[in-house]
Parts: sequence; C-alpha cells; structure tokens
Amino acid sequence: MYDSLVPRLDERGRRRFAGAAVKACGRPCISFVAQTLGLARNTVVSGYRDLGFPNSAEKSRVRAKGGGRKKITEKNNSLISELEKLVEPLTRGDPMSPLRWTCKSTQKLANELSKGGCKVSPRTVSALLKSLKYSLQANRKTREGATHPDRNAQFFFINERVQAFLAEGQPAISVDAKKKELVGEFKNGGKEWCPKGTPDNVNVYDFPNLAKGKVTPFGVFDPQRNEGWVSVGIDHDTSSFAVESIRRWWIEMGKSAYLNASKLLIMADGGGSNGSRNRLWKIELQKLSNEMGLSINVCHFPPGTSKWNKIEHRMFSYISKNWRGRPLQDLATIVNLIGATTTTKGLKIKCALDTCDYPSGIKISDKDFADISIERDDFHGEWNYSISPQKSG
Repeated sequence: MYDSLVPRLDERGRRRFAGAAVKACGRPCISFVAQTLGLARNTVVSGYRDLGFPNSAEKSRVRAKGGGRKKITEKNNSLISELEKLVEPLTRGDPMSPLRWTCKSTQKLANELSKGGCKVSPRTVSALLKSLKYSLQANRKTREGATHPDRNAQFFFINERVQAFLAEGQPAISVDAKKKELVGEFKNGGKEWCPKGTPDNVNVYDFPNLAKGKVTPFGVFDPQRNEGWVSVGIDHDTSSFAVESIRRWWIEMGKSAYLNASKLLIMADGGGSNGSRNRLWKIELQKLSNEMGLSINVCHFPPGTSKWNKIEHRMFSYISKNWRGRPLQDLATIVNLIGATTTTKGLKIKCALDTCDYPSGIKISDKDFADISIERDDFHGEWNYSISPQKSG
C-alpha cells in the first residue's frame, strides 16, 4: 500500500504516514517501521511527533525540491570506492591494506576513511555496506580436508550392510566416545530456567588442576530400537574400555532384546580407541566374540566423516542438550544427567560408571594379532571385516 502512495506523497506526507504507522503499532516499533518503509529512523520519529502538532506551521514544513542536506556519497564521489577497497576480500592478501590484520568493524572502517579525508560515522558506514550488499558473516565449516575416493561408496556399503542385518532381525549398533569432560564446578555451555538472580556459581578458569577428575563417556546406540548405553570411564580411553562398553551394552540391553542373534554389526569411526588400524581393538573384539558366541561384523566410516555416525546426532547431541547450563559437579551428576536423557521420539539411555583401570600403551605382538579369526571383505577390507568366535581347545 505504501509503495502505491509514495508517488502522491510529499516529504511531510511520507513522514506523517510513518508516524501514523508507529502510533498504530506503538513506539517500540519505530525501528521496524523505518526499516520497512526505507526511511531514516529520525524521519519516522519526526513524523510521529508531527501528529501531535497538526496545525503547527513549523512542524508542517515541506522543503523545496532539492532542499535538505546532500547525501554524503554526493559530496564525496570516491567514498564508495574507498570503502570497497577496505572491505573487498581480495585485499586480505594485500600487504598495503591498512586493515589486513585487524577486524573490519564499522568503527575501524570509519576511522580509516576519515584518515583518508572521507569523514564518516560508523553508522553511515554500516548503511553504506548494506547498500553494497555486504553483511556480517561468520566462518562456515564446509571443508573436510582430503576425501577418500571411495568415501561415498563406503557409505552405500554400510547402509546396505545395515539394511541386511535389520531385515534378518540381527543387532546393528553405532559406537563412539564422546569428548572428555572435566568433573567439578566448571561452566557448561547453554542456559536453563531457574529462579531469577540465582545462577550456579562456577570457577572462573577451566584449569584441569581444579577438577575432581576427567571422564570419557563411551556410547553404544541401537538405531533399530532407539536405545543407547553409555559407560562413563574415569581412566584412559583405550580399545579395552571401548569393547568393555559394548560388552556391558550386550549384557544390560542387547542380549534380552535379540534372543535369536547370531551376529552383531558395529559401525565405528576410523580412528581413536575403535580405529580401523588399532590392533588392540581387534584383539578385544575377538575376546568379546568368543564370550558372546556371535560373529562380530565391523564397518568403519571413512577418514574425516565421523559426524555422519548416527550416534553423534541421534544420541550424543541430546545428551549435550539435556545437561546444558548444568555444571558437571561430580560423577553421580554426570551419570544421572546422561541416564535421564529422552526425546519426543522415545530415546532411552542407560548409563553406568566404569571404575576399572585401562592402561594405555599396550603393544600387540604379530603372533597374537595373527591368531585373530578375522575375515576381511573384498571391498576395503581395512574398513570392513568380521571376527568369528574361536573354537575352544
């Protein structure tokens, strides 16, 4: 409606139209009205005030055509080009650029323009940047580094293997270790509702020597049943700890859910305690296979693709949301917060503390490694393999 009226309105009419819009919406909407109608905020305020003096000659003035202060870009034709030189991305590599190694805030841009003879305010710089289609932008995480040529093919392979297991009613789980957490009065990101003025007071610094310890939550997620298990370890994040977490999941949750299971599929990252090159990981899986009497099939995600692991966005992310804004004061708090995590789609998590010791630096001899009953798949056997129970005696 405003666009159709603009050609028929003089300066006073446009000003008062904006003032009427503010009067209808309320004073807090002044900035919104100014932005919507493309007018200066001061013009909208002036129009709002005009409505209180309808018969005042001074308030009803209309400038002659061409009157009023000239735009700064009309006074200084080089202002736009000088500003573009300062913010143009290509100048980041220019050693002569005055803002190469500093944040290009509107204040600093205004200062540099003023040094060059173009006196301008930070607010005007902001308006000019917007007119040039610039905006404030943050870094975007898009580069994953060098990708393996069979990256996508491995994803398809994992998906087909999972579908085959589910069709047979066999368990398929996703495993990974969550990032280590300091135990104590430390700030935890996020906010939660609490009585006004009563936030939890925590340490100013996150120094490890102020912590009561450090824990590593290792998770096992069952996408088919939307259930998970988390072992909170207080020692090293080793392959022995990772496999022990899978063992506990099987005893506590998996065994009763899959009574007729003959094999187990594990989806894991390519590195860390469950890495594809980790010898101890395979040794411990052999022990687990012997105990369970099941063939354990493993599919590793390609390097640099851990974020695609289902446990990350279907379990760990909700754990982080559940304990946001809550200091992880002690082990009991951590276990209870993890175990209480739920979603509207019915996610259930069991959590327990693992107080066992898991020494690091264990070496596996070639002989012990050769004794593993492992069968590698024709397609990237280093990522896809199965470990079968060894015959006793």
